[in-house]
Amino acid sequence: MAMQRFIPWWIAMTLALATPLLAAQELIADMGAGPPTGRYAFASSTPRSLLELLKAPGQGEPAQPVGHWFLPPGTERGPAVVLMHGSGGIYDAMLDFWPKQFNAAGIAVLAVDSFGPRGVKSTAENQLLVPLAADLADAFAALKLVASHPRVDPARIAIMGFSRGGITAWRTSVARIAASQRLPDGLRFAAHVPVYAGGCVGTFRLVVKLDVFSIKAPMLWVHGDRDDYAPIGPCRDYAERIAKTGTPVEFLTLEGAMHKFDQDDIRRIHVRGAQRTLETCPLEMDIDTLIYYDRNTGQRLSGEAVQATMRQSCSATGAHLQGDRAARDKAAQAILAFFRKTLGSR
Repeated sequence: MAMQRFIPWWIAMTLALATPLLAAQELIADMGAGPPTGRYAFASSTPRSLLELLKAPGQGEPAQPVGHWFLPPGTERGPAVVLMHGSGGIYDAMLDFWPKQFNAAGIAVLAVDSFGPRGVKSTAENQLLVPLAADLADAFAALKLVASHPRVDPARIAIMGFSRGGITAWRTSVARIAASQRLPDGLRFAAHVPVYAGGCVGTFRLVVKLDVFSIKAPMLWVHGDRDDYAPIGPCRDYAERIAKTGTPVEFLTLEGAMHKFDQDDIRRIHVRGAQRTLETCPLEMDIDTLIYYDRNTGQRLSGEAVQATMRQSCSATGAHLQGDRAARDKAAQAILAFFRKTLGSR
């Protein structure tokens, strides 16, 4: 009898992703049939702005983001996490390090590629190539998709996002945004993990007040203190403000870590054209009225004033990225502990 060879799932996944015949992924409406580990396209849309997203689900041009689905061994029903990438698109750690960590804890993983199916490789130098509202549409579409899998408990699905994806990780906690998507049976993300998140200053920052953020879904913010792309100070301040309105919030500072500390490449990389927002930028928006204010003075700003402020006080280019395996391991330990508390994982 010939000896049967068993290939670890992550090697099989890598081979599958590299095989040209499997490059075209299946489009699925839901996961009710219990699909195994693989790549699956699913329906979403590309709303052009937050205002358009808030009108109703499905606004904008149709889209088919791709979810890289990693199912842990076993047959029991358990938690899951949706991973959202940053401006550089989907990357190594989202397809290897993080799925391994979470699957070992019994957590299913859907790593979403929002850029590739839209024909975009990176938005680092131009964030308008894919509207930020499209990331939100993809995240909620991914939530519905994952919740339909028979091995996933819909009440125990978290979202974790990196950099630009970190904006999505905390914005999906905003009550008005979540309500606008008319999710079935009160479906919501059970926990939010922004990792070196953007949006803590500038046009994506929201005025923090009662009832803006969910008080039911806890947050864990993870940030390096040497991050010059999305500086830690504004995010620490933002997290503290959110906590004061009733949302359970934790904040992990990684000493010496830079932006994208979880990537495999440990070289320090200078991204010269990367668009970034200065931490002194005073802009913030009221989610109820969609009006911008100067958070230092409280002054209401017109559209022209917002643009002028962006040019004069907010916009800069150039930042650094560097993988840091010790920081990544520390982050993983903290996130797994957080998920044990919030999702009931192993």
